Amino acid sequence: MSGEKILIVDDEASIREPLADYLAGHHYDILRAKDGLEAREVCRTAQPDLVLLDIMMPGEDGLSLLREWQATGGPPVILLTAMADDTDRIVGLELGADDYVTKPFNPRELVARIKAVLRRAGGEGANPPPDACEGYSFAGFHLDIGRRHLTGPDHPSIPLTGGEFALLHVLLDSAGRVLSRDQLLDATQGREAHLFDRSIDNQISRIRKKIELDPKQPQIIKTVRNGGYVLSVPVSRR
Repeated sequence: MSGEKILIVDDEASIREPLADYLAGHHYDILRAKDGLEAREVCRTAQPDLVLLDIMMPGEDGLSLLREWQATGGPPVILLTAMADDTDRIVGLELGADDYVTKPFNPRELVARIKAVLRRAGGEGANPPPDACEGYSFAGFHLDIGRRHLTGPDHPSIPLTGGEFALLHVLLDSAGRVLSRDQLLDATQGREAHLFDRSIDNQISRIRKKIELDPKQPQIIKTVRNGGYVLSVPVSRR
């Protein structure tokens, strides 16, 4: 059984309730919210492991909630978007959403995406990299593995999404070695997630904005043409 808590935020009961019943049948603990106000309260009191977040809602939209949660190290988020919402979907990924599905969606595909995101975040079926350690220090930053906490020279706390944490962990564990996108997908999500995931480049971009002096000319995580990515600064393990 899974048991992870999933919050569904959608103003349409015709979508929210059948989806809640379907996911409950897969042994998830389901929480519900019809708007941003309820979603904030549920997150504060119940601390969900993952949020399914509708973008288009009356009043405050989902992107506003996402922006707030990612600024404070909130839960992983999968966006629920309409077919025509390409711009909102791209903005959502740039803001830190872990994945998205378009309405109407296949429930089985959604479950696969949920499993992949929870795995990245250290939940369902997560396995640490083989050379796990307590933490890594690099370029003035420190990543505490147990607390899943990143600090920097001028920042006592740098929020990371579940996907960003998993990706940075793998890069640090393989510092100096070029890793292809497929290798990064395998290491952070598992092969079965390849059909659903489009997030590696977006996550690299977001991590660079948090740790690079100039994200457009990165010195810590470098792109290797036709190769992938490499963490190119010295790393010490604790």
